[in-house]
Amino acid sequence: MQITTDTAAAWAQARPEVTKDFQHDAEIHSKHWLKGYALLEALPGKAKRTADQERSAETILTAGRESREVFMRRHAHAVYAALTRNQTSFVRAEPLVYAAAKLIPGLVPMRAQVDAQAEKMQSQKDGIEVDQGIFFAHILARPDAGTHFCHAMLLPRVEALARLDEFSGRGAVDLGTAAVMRQGKAAIVYMRNPRYLNAEDETTLQKTETAVDLATLDSASELCVLRGDTVDNPKYAGKRVFSTGINLTHIYNGKISYLWYVTREMGFVNKMMRGLARPDVEPDEIYGGTIEKPWVAGVEHFAIGGGCQYLLTMDYVVAASDAYMTLPARKEGIIPGASNMRMWRFTGDRIARQAIMMGRRLDCDTPEGRTICDEIVAPGEMDAALARVIAGFTDSGVVSAAGNRRAFRVVEEPLDDFRRYMAVYAREQAYCHFSPALIRNLEKHWHAQQRKM
Repeated sequence: MQITTDTAAAWAQARPEVTKDFQHDAEIHSKHWLKGYALLEALPGKAKRTADQERSAETILTAGRESREVFMRRHAHAVYAALTRNQTSFVRAEPLVYAAAKLIPGLVPMRAQVDAQAEKMQSQKDGIEVDQGIFFAHILARPDAGTHFCHAMLLPRVEALARLDEFSGRGAVDLGTAAVMRQGKAAIVYMRNPRYLNAEDETTLQKTETAVDLATLDSASELCVLRGDTVDNPKYAGKRVFSTGINLTHIYNGKISYLWYVTREMGFVNKMMRGLARPDVEPDEIYGGTIEKPWVAGVEHFAIGGGCQYLLTMDYVVAASDAYMTLPARKEGIIPGASNMRMWRFTGDRIARQAIMMGRRLDCDTPEGRTICDEIVAPGEMDAALARVIAGFTDSGVVSAAGNRRAFRVVEEPLDDFRRYMAVYAREQAYCHFSPALIRNLEKHWHAQQRKM
């Protein structure tokens, strides 16, 4: 099929109207969206397109996204009700969005379509996963559906529940790219991605969340600690580093999916912030139904990007005097998780904007760094410092810890505020992830073309 700008324009102009009839709208829009996907797939790959074909692709993508926005604005509640049996089933982000692809074909891409795009470099992707971002944005925008979805993402992972007895008995579980170990009254989660300085990527996401779940659920510990494990990078060989955040090399090579962002932010990062949910009690602070413990971080060398984001969920941060923090969102071209909502509470608005939008570095052992870090220690004293902090938190028991955490959150970041933030984040991060500016930023600031996978 020869796809021209006229072909694409004719398809865009044939967009069906949205009515109040969900079933009718779903059927006619499904046919329209599937035809749009077919037109896009009939075009050559991005690198081989003519200028006319590139304009055609842009018309198809833009018109399709606008159509999905209008449909979801009217029917998001009905879509979510159908996917969750009227909110009687909890469904996590990945199965939810692929169930939506089966419920209304074309609303979001099928798994096979996303898998095919995953084989391409980031610069060569069409960004069909933006349709997933539109889907999540509208689900989260509705208080009832969005809160139920947040609840689903705060439940313990099945993998964690399956290994809880093992952790309870042995006091340690090695998950590969993450590990959890009991030390006295603390459960310590170790981030492990030694080749990439404990960066985050698709290989770490589920393992880290499972470790966070195990640490939180462990009945023999009263406190959770987050640390980076030792790495084998020549510059830091044998040393512990905290985290370099998202694996930029993997982004550039197209190995980070859009779903990674939603799963991470609504999963283990939010679990460190507000604990685990129970299936029978809403996780909103006013119901007091979450399972949670205080979290302490031990920062060595650096907390970059996502690593810095973790610190904004902690109850106490111990940092080495030579460590630093950055949120290089400008140099990456993405939104730094929930930092836009959280960081200003620590540093004030101006420093938060400087860090996020202008790449300002915050050394831990400075007045600005101490707005996030509670205690600064000599580089070689982290183990002793953490042992002292653990003892300080637990010597008198931490019976009030969950209550105090909820009391802080209900005024600082109640669940409904998080839901609203994620509605914006879900859409905007999708566009950022597939923006040509992201590729230019990675090539300019990260020298991505020279990096090896």
